[in-house]
Amino acid sequence: MRNAYLEALYDLAADNKQILALVADNGAIVYDKFRRDFPSQFINFGISEANMVSVAAGMASCGKIPFVYTISCFITYRAFEQVRNDVCLQKMNVKLVGIGVGFVYSNLGPTHHATEDMAVMRSLPNITIFSPADRMESRKITMAAAEIDGPVYIRLATGGSPDVYEEDYKFTPGRGVVLQDGSELTIITTGSITHEVKRAVREMSDLGISVRLVNMHTLKPIDKDIILESAEKTKAILTVEEHTILGGLGGAVAEVLAEARPSSVRFKRMGLDNHFPVGYGSYQDIKQMNGLSMEAIVEQAKELMRNK
Repeated sequence: MRNAYLEALYDLAADNKQILALVADNGAIVYDKFRRDFPSQFINFGISEANMVSVAAGMASCGKIPFVYTISCFITYRAFEQVRNDVCLQKMNVKLVGIGVGFVYSNLGPTHHATEDMAVMRSLPNITIFSPADRMESRKITMAAAEIDGPVYIRLATGGSPDVYEEDYKFTPGRGVVLQDGSELTIITTGSITHEVKRAVREMSDLGISVRLVNMHTLKPIDKDIILESAEKTKAILTVEEHTILGGLGGAVAEVLAEARPSSVRFKRMGLDNHFPVGYGSYQDIKQMNGLSMEAIVEQAKELMRNK
């Protein structure tokens, strides 16, 4: 995902000199090509994320289009006041790019896990939130973000994320994607956990469970139509996110369902249930420890189906 984002940003900067790449002393190496070819469009602020966000807002007020890149937990938590007051309140054309979302920085512990970022950013007015599932979607989202006149937050995993899409598709901001259709259960997911969910869906298909799989690549504005369509079609919805269930994807889907009264859909959120991530180890280890392995997803889906 990260490399796809960088390639897309490079292409954007080549076509538009108003595009700027801002970093906070992380990612400097992966920006080598960008910095070499577009030195006047690259700025390393050092470890000063809040300052970087405020300067980006000032640049946007002068017609620039800054893409602000740093670790997700720093840009969404440490610089929250600047994101809120300087970017979102002023509706500045700033693109905030958070790297290492969810459990991706598995061996660094909960201080470096971005598992509340969707909830934090969803609370802010005037912002669009993207959460790509793989590298192809990462590129599409980066290109789309450049076309949006206003604040955007893009949440990315790091390199090495498995592909989810087997072929190209037409990306539309704010419109979820049905990766597989089904009639008994809908699973709605987002971000890099989508690959794990896709594996779980294959397992359930082998067990004879007909699953509709929806990738919600845009968290804000969320696709209400696809949620309500899924509720009508399958009568059961499970949300899966590498994030707290409070205020993230599950919360957003629950809001849509609750406001669409009356609703008889069975519904469950799967993610961190009011606790920080536990454990250290590989990415797969942390998903296992926190109940987000492929096997755990299958069990949660089966339990939801039993509770008819």
